[in-house]
Amino acid sequence: MTAIDGYLPVSPPAASVPPVAQVGRRERAKEDKRARIFSAASAAFAEHGFDRVTTQQIADRADVGTGTLFRYAATKGELFLMVYNERFADAVEAGALASRRHTDRTDRTDAVHALVDPVLTWARSLGDSADYQRELLFGPAGERYRDEGLAIVADLQNRITTLLLTDQPDPTQVTTREAHRAARSVFAILNLLLVQPLNDLHPESDASAELHAQIAQVVRGYVATTDTPDTGSR
Repeated sequence: MTAIDGYLPVSPPAASVPPVAQVGRRERAKEDKRARIFSAASAAFAEHGFDRVTTQQIADRADVGTGTLFRYAATKGELFLMVYNERFADAVEAGALASRRHTDRTDRTDAVHALVDPVLTWARSLGDSADYQRELLFGPAGERYRDEGLAIVADLQNRITTLLLTDQPDPTQVTTREAHRAARSVFAILNLLLVQPLNDLHPESDASAELHAQIAQVVRGYVATTDTPDTGSR
């Protein structure tokens, strides 16, 4: 500092820094509220279904105000995604574990089916699977939990792509592009099978077996396009 007329300038007071303990308490309180909201929303949706639940019911059940509730999720759709995204991610992880049991590197049909089938099983167990699909695929752009759900979709598709490319240590750009396309096709098949119970199409079919058959068809198309070998166990 430079002295002017015999005086030293006075430095402005330093910005106050909250004590670490205070910041810790604040974060714990936020996490506690989020956990209560998650638990309340999960129970309410399970008991009453998406359409019959209101945000006020969830707020009351979580013992928070609606203003607080909307700081964690802006809409009922986001609350729904907050709950079911976690279960979607768990199903993908279960599928990833199952797919590792297929040690034959050319057995891509069975490996992809093992990856995707737990997602199909979980989603078909939901009474609100169509609501989840709608909020995830067609909800407002930029919402936090929709973006989170779409990231899980991207992860699932990337895992499918990786399984299709496992026997190719140095895949070409064309092969990788076709593997991505095949992965998107498998995800589309999954979504069509999820709405099958709602439209009464092929009610007698075994969804898991149908998923396997359609994945096999996609893999055959991928193999024909990229000229890579494949053998399936079924």
